[in-house]
Amino acid sequence: MLKKQEKTKPKKTAGTPDKTTTRKTASTQKTTTKKTTAGKASTRKTAAAKAATKTIVYRGVSLGAAVPPFSVPSTGGREFTPRDLKNRITILYFYPKDNTPGCTLEGHDFKARHGEIQKLGAQVVGVSRDSLKSHGNFKAKCGFPFELLSDAEDALGKIFDVIQMKKLYGRTFEGIERSTFVIDADGKLRKEWRRVRVDGHAAEVVAYIRDGMKEE
Repeated sequence: MLKKQEKTKPKKTAGTPDKTTTRKTASTQKTTTKKTTAGKASTRKTAAAKAATKTIVYRGVSLGAAVPPFSVPSTGGREFTPRDLKNRITILYFYPKDNTPGCTLEGHDFKARHGEIQKLGAQVVGVSRDSLKSHGNFKAKCGFPFELLSDAEDALGKIFDVIQMKKLYGRTFEGIERSTFVIDADGKLRKEWRRVRVDGHAAEVVAYIRDGMKEE
């Protein structure tokens, strides 16, 4: 009678890991990957936290000094540069955002005094970070007789040091601090108002150009 052939297990080849070893290795790799990912996420959170608390310092133009070079788009259809500050007094007012209550009221206050401002040989120019499209709509809606500048890259904001850290509803962010500057016909900064309160502000600016500049 023929003997039943016994089944023999294949011999392990040296250097070939068995299933148990493979599973352990895979588990170790997954754990290492999770730790690495968690470490990267922790690093990103730390960097974000540092960025949020970092104090931002911008160079401002000093009183009596000429406004340095800049170029920003205007609702007038061209770039606004220091050439536009020459040969007449300029009221350059920075406001946070188009179509907000305070900014709308401030614009209307300058609009109401625009005739007097022109008689004094001055011009009004509004500045915010809003786009030209937003500015165009805002200007048309309110009937502003002066141009608005789109300072999306903070070119003017840095020069006049109006970009500050703000807090709103527990959120910290960069924004424009409502400010106004009077620049003389030689392109030099003569007067500044910071942390402006809208009520009565336009009248104060006009009074300074009418009376204050003559006394200086």
